[in-house]
Amino acid sequence: MSENNEDKPANLDVPGHLQYSSEHVWVDDSVSPALIGVTEYAASQMGELVFLDLPEVGTRVEAGDEIVELESAKAVEPLVCPVAGVVRYVNRDASDDPGVVTTDPYGEGWILKMDLDDDEPTLLSADEYSAMIK
Repeated sequence: MSENNEDKPANLDVPGHLQYSSEHVWVDDSVSPALIGVTEYAASQMGELVFLDLPEVGTRVEAGDEIVELESAKAVEPLVCPVAGVVRYVNRDASDDPGVVTTDPYGEGWILKMDLDDDEPTLLSADEYSAMIK
């Protein structure tokens, strides 16, 4: 995602109960399977999404894998998964209407649900992520 300071909107939502990657992906491992999506910052940088290329359910994913292609009028960006595990669900509603990822990235715009491996991923807290995008 772009790192241009002029493009950074103010007052972005960074929910405190989530963990974040430096690639602007959030993980909610308080539920099982864990929810994964893109942050409001990433969504605002890309603009309105027009297409999501989702992986197949059952796909084995390693941390660092590019597992989803996000396409907007501005760019095509990969979602780099910050955790390892197996994809259990994909958000077909978001695939049918990718704009929901832009308008509700932490709610109806989730991307995947995964069974995570037992290893503890190195993720950022909400405060750490907020500091990174400022």
